[in-house]
Amino acid sequence: MEWQGRRESDNVEDRRGIGGRGLALGGGASVLAVIVCLIFGIDPRVILQGGGGGGSAPISTRQPSSPEAAEQGKRFVAVVLADTEDVWNAQFQKMGRRYQEPRLVLFTGRVQSACGLASDAVGPFYCPEDSQVYIDLSFFEDLKNRFRAPGDFAQAYVIAHEVGHHVQKQLGYSQKVHAQKGRVSQAEYNRLSVRLELQADFLAGVWAHHAQKTKNILQPGDLEEALRAANAIGDDRLQRQSRGYVVPDAFTHGTSSQRSRWFRLGFETGNPKLMEELFTRPYNEL
Repeated sequence: MEWQGRRESDNVEDRRGIGGRGLALGGGASVLAVIVCLIFGIDPRVILQGGGGGGSAPISTRQPSSPEAAEQGKRFVAVVLADTEDVWNAQFQKMGRRYQEPRLVLFTGRVQSACGLASDAVGPFYCPEDSQVYIDLSFFEDLKNRFRAPGDFAQAYVIAHEVGHHVQKQLGYSQKVHAQKGRVSQAEYNRLSVRLELQADFLAGVWAHHAQKTKNILQPGDLEEALRAANAIGDDRLQRQSRGYVVPDAFTHGTSSQRSRWFRLGFETGNPKLMEELFTRPYNEL
């Protein structure tokens, strides 16, 4: 991915090294929270359904990267965030709306958000209560080594997915889904969560389409990096790894094939209007 030397967003807050108090687990919807939750035996619904507490989270034992690598990671995140700002400002303007840019918080270990105190075990997440994306950059090492999805464009996909949740909030999709909590069965609410997560994957693809069109950011193999990451975090694949079998009613993010398919559709069409299809198509056709 071509990113060096391009504009960096001013909406990045660096809280690395500050940490937080306690080990309470919280957070909003997250592209990869379910992965680490399953690994550590945490109920993913604690994270995926939002809220501010419940349970405890393990503290990372990963060693911090070098100062040079940490600074480069910050620059990379700031460039990707700037690209999402450029794309979504333009797309919202076409819709006759104003895009409110999110802030992105870098942290190490754990962080306090409006959604609760979160350990790095939850992975990158978006908190709708404060409209901020939270990322511990050491997670990208897990993405590379544990989930075998290396590459800077795989990392950009993660960021773009979380920003996709911010887009959903501004367009009202997140609120409609979360309003159904307690009103429908858990299985039905999980299916709504799947629709929301696949929509965020689609929006990440829309971002990639327009970023490539306007800035020519992609290098050979980049698209495959993002698709590999999307495939690695499918509910079916994660359940097989953690349980040895699959429970479709417990899906909250979608299967590997669904996640890859919707990201690719967003990338190929670049048409954000198609995001509505995630809530109009029959569930078995997603």
